[in-house]
Amino acid sequence: MAVDIIYGENVSKNVDAEAKDGLWLSAGDFAHVTGFERKPEGFCKGELCYPVPPARKNEFESGGRYNLAALADLIGQPVVVDEEHRVWCFGEASDVRKRALTSLDAPDFSLPDLAGKMHSLSEHRGKKVLLVSWASW
Repeated sequence: MAVDIIYGENVSKNVDAEAKDGLWLSAGDFAHVTGFERKPEGFCKGELCYPVPPARKNEFESGGRYNLAALADLIGQPVVVDEEHRVWCFGEASDVRKRALTSLDAPDFSLPDLAGKMHSLSEHRGKKVLLVSWASW
């Protein structure tokens, strides 16, 4: 079945997946959606590798497909699923969130000013910045 997957800032539409006891993707789709590759040492992205516990190998791989939901659980990524619209959303891993919170650095973002010119918070690193936000709820 075709699903849409939001993984970090990467949005992949109509990905061929099987949503039974997790979210199973082909090796190619798995790498394209997440940036992780399956290597002998585990699921790796750059220098970062998450080993697969040998007793749980069947939860992570079967028939050339990998279970993205199992990897998310292993690394502490929150997952939200909208079954009706076939959308899966994966948040940041818990260790990444913890590092961001303990660093006391605000996450970078960009917004336009009234003239439409984009400004990023990172342009003001090292300076004091007052952020004012408002919500209608």
